[in-house]
This record gives sequence, structure tokens and C-alpha cells, in this order.
Amino acid sequence: MDYTALAARIRQWGRELGFQAVGIADADLSSAEPRLLEWLAKGWHGEMEYMAARGALRARPAELKPGTLRVISCRMDYLNSKEENFLEEKDRAYIARYARGRDYHKVLRNRLQALATRIEGEVGSFGYRVFTDSAPVMEVELAARAGIGWRGKHTLLLDREAGSWFFLGEIYCDLPLVADSQKEDHCGSCERCIEVCPTRAIVGPYQLDARRCISYLTIEHKSAIPEELRPLIGNRVYGCDDCQLVCPWNRFAKVTSEIDFQTRNKLDDSSLIDLFSWTEAQFDERLRGSPIRRIGYERWLRNLAVGLGNAPSSPEVLKALLLKKDHPSPLVREHVQWALERHGQLAA
Repeated sequence: MDYTALAARIRQWGRELGFQAVGIADADLSSAEPRLLEWLAKGWHGEMEYMAARGALRARPAELKPGTLRVISCRMDYLNSKEENFLEEKDRAYIARYARGRDYHKVLRNRLQALATRIEGEVGSFGYRVFTDSAPVMEVELAARAGIGWRGKHTLLLDREAGSWFFLGEIYCDLPLVADSQKEDHCGSCERCIEVCPTRAIVGPYQLDARRCISYLTIEHKSAIPEELRPLIGNRVYGCDDCQLVCPWNRFAKVTSEIDFQTRNKLDDSSLIDLFSWTEAQFDERLRGSPIRRIGYERWLRNLAVGLGNAPSSPEVLKALLLKKDHPSPLVREHVQWALERHGQLAA
């Protein structure tokens, strides 16, 4: 079989299925494993114990899916608008752009499976496994090796024509496809992403301490948010885009035509008070099919309480917080009390 020609067809099929870029990487990640293990040894993964438990497996694709020779890496853009950033409007809730539409896991998994099925129709049965942020996969490393972009200083993947507003998905396979060449790093001397990080989570170029990252704190972190970091979170209640918003390459990002990634439930234009007033039933119903739903109602309220603690004082803010002062959850009560104290309401 002509695997060079097959690789070209796979790229074409990927574009037809809605991916903006498809690349192929060799499955040997042995040179990346020491950096991964060093990151874990520093404890920078925080409460993400699953990363430590299966750490080395991330750098060993053939152990995760036996027989893997190549990884087909796919990029799907998610930017749904180029609206003004409203982080300075402290009474409004900021939700990371990737999370405002439908859960990307489902969208990408379906497209990746469709691509694998298309390949199977061409070559017959072959060994493969599809991944969408669903297993210990070094997706940025693989995408960089597949020529889809380069790793930026904020540790996200960057492309000159698309910036970083995109998702990545992979197909591990046993086909000896011709691997693509890596792209050059085009960050140059720019360090805007490092300078803008509110919590100084990007401790240096290509180095991220997740324990300080707002995306980690509002999504992956299950317990109380460290008190010294709460004022720095501002009105960011689910994720953080600061390092992407200042990146010069994102000026070239294009708005997606994917309907699934269009904003739902006014998550790009909601007040902290409005979202804080949702009942658990409303949270479950309105965020059905959203990636936000997986953090659960308790952490949703925790995050919003922090946002309200950082919001300008007003009778409406105090009323919203007081209504949940005696919430059944100790986690919620702790953050609500902190927020009330920020507004001069001392503990009873």
C-alpha cells in the first residue's frame, strides 16, 4: 500500500469531516517522558491524581493501545465570535470560550470515529483507538510532532493561521503512515502570556504550575480554593482565557462555523448574580450537554461565590450571598462567607 498517498487522503477526509488540520506523528515519545516525569515530581499537577497514577503511560502510546505506530492528530476550531473581552466588567461572569457551547468531547469523538471508519473502508480492519481528552494522552506534544503547530510559552499549541482557539483529538493506529515534519517555534521573544497570567501560574516559558492556574482551580480542583488566590481569580468562574486573549497569533484565528460550538444559555453575557441564583435543577437542565456540567452544582456555586466576592459591592450582591450563607454544603458556605467578608460583612 502507498502510505504516503493514504496519509494525503486521510487529511482530505478529515477536512471533509470538519477538522481544520490533520497531521501524523510517530508514536515514539521517549524524549518527552523525562519532562513529564519532572513536572509530576514537582507536584504541579495538584489534585489531578489521575495524571500521576498513569503518568508514564502518557508518553508510551503503544502501551495505552498495543500495536500503535502512528498517531493521527486532528484540530477543530471553536472560536464562536470575536467579541470584546469583558473581564473588566466585574459583575459579569467570565466563562472560558471553549465551554460556552456543546461539550467538545462528544463532537470530536464522533468526528474522529467517522474518520477512523472512513480509513477502515479504505484499508480494511486495522488497529486503532480514538481519544478526545479522555485518556492519558500527550495531545499537545503529539500535535506539535504532527506539524499542526508548535507549543507556545503558555504550553498550549499555536498555529500561525489559527492561533490557539481549537480542540485537539487523536487516533492511535497501527498503520505505518509517513509522519509529518514539525513546525518551527514562532513565539520569539514575546512573553505576553507569562506577564498577563493573573495568578502567575506560568512560572516560566513552557512551564505551568497547574496548582495556580485558574482553569485548574475552577474546574479540576475539588476542594476549597486557596484563599490567597481567590482575589486574583476575579470574575472568572469557569476556566480562563487570559493567556490566549493577549497572544498576538490569535489575531488570525477564524470564527468557527460549527453550530455545536455556538454559545448557549447566554454564557457570554450573564451576571454573576443571575448564575448564582440558579437552582440545582436549573443547573442540570440548562447545562445539559455542556462541559461545565461535569464540575457539579456545588463547585459551580463555589466559583460564583468567589466571583461575587471580587465584584463591586452592592445591595444586590449582598442579598445574593446572604441567601446562600447557610447552604448545606460546607464548601459553598466557606466561599460565601469569604465573599461576605470581602464586602464588609463579618462572620456572625
